[in-house]
Amino acid sequence: MLVFVCAGCDARLTTPLSQVALPPHAHQKYGNGIQLPVLMESGTFAVDPEPWGPPWRAWKDIDPGEAAARGIYAPVHALSDGAPGAIVISPGDARGTLLVPEKGGGYCCGLDGADGPNMACESCGLAVASRIDDCSLWQAVWFAPNAVRRLLVDADDGPLPWGELAAEGKGTPPFEPITRWGSRAGSNHWWSWSPQWEAAAGRALAHLLVASEGRPVTVPDGLINEVFQRALDVLLPEGLPARHAVLAGPGLPVPDTDADILLVPDHPQTGETWTHAGPAYAVPLPYGVWLWLASPEPNLPNPASGFMPHGVLRDNPPTPRPGHLFRADSGAFQHALVRLPASGSPWLREILENLTQHMRARVF
Repeated sequence: MLVFVCAGCDARLTTPLSQVALPPHAHQKYGNGIQLPVLMESGTFAVDPEPWGPPWRAWKDIDPGEAAARGIYAPVHALSDGAPGAIVISPGDARGTLLVPEKGGGYCCGLDGADGPNMACESCGLAVASRIDDCSLWQAVWFAPNAVRRLLVDADDGPLPWGELAAEGKGTPPFEPITRWGSRAGSNHWWSWSPQWEAAAGRALAHLLVASEGRPVTVPDGLINEVFQRALDVLLPEGLPARHAVLAGPGLPVPDTDADILLVPDHPQTGETWTHAGPAYAVPLPYGVWLWLASPEPNLPNPASGFMPHGVLRDNPPTPRPGHLFRADSGAFQHALVRLPASGSPWLREILENLTQHMRARVF
């Protein structure tokens, strides 16, 4: 367990926190005027290894060699020249800070951090963090890496082994209610595909395209097919022998030998991808999404069998389904694909260049 203290005066700025992996949806912008919840679970923090936030440089001003050295292999709109290593926490875990009114970038519905750090240390006034709570953005506090220091307050037992995660972890449901900013509780909301699933699928789809090597890809029937197959059919050519992707990971049977691609979990604490034997390409999924795919039905509170009597309604009706087909998040897809060396190949460049058209066709 760690606390973060001000680099200027050593004042404590957080409650005790444990490190977890950075969520794939950390920088997601979702819809227009949508009220997104808090990004991080209380008591946790994550570190973004890449630069993010202002100042930004347009792609035309960046040498391709510099971009490649930073792990960017295809054009993007702009790259951040901020310091890498920003620390993100739940806003409720911040302590000893004050908002800086003149740094109020955003104000569509809240703060977006566009003007730089908008939170200062209450003790010495050093600018330390950016509070993000604008519409369509995940609510979070991002500490500038050079403005805080880590202070160990309690040793922990380290990350859980893969075998224990299923008992400790929880799946991420694929559907959830979405609310517009400023709506009254219980009004103006609708059931939709989870933004977390859309971001996770965007990242995974980039890996699936690279793993395809330009051939068709098939995935198993069910929810995993609903999430990936339509986009794969649109983005990949027909007529060639298909590659086969299957779900794999701790507790699942060993995949068939004809599986070319494995959809596997990332460890929720370390971010490390589950390892496997063999040459199959590993496509990463956040653990909560993978766990739901591996065990889609939540456990019933009591054993049950047979059918409900005619005319009897269930106490817990099934979760309403979205009224539209699944679409992967285009921002997460682009962010992941340009960071894969294979994105420099002409056919993948063409997909990136036509991303807007694919969005209009509701692939993304």
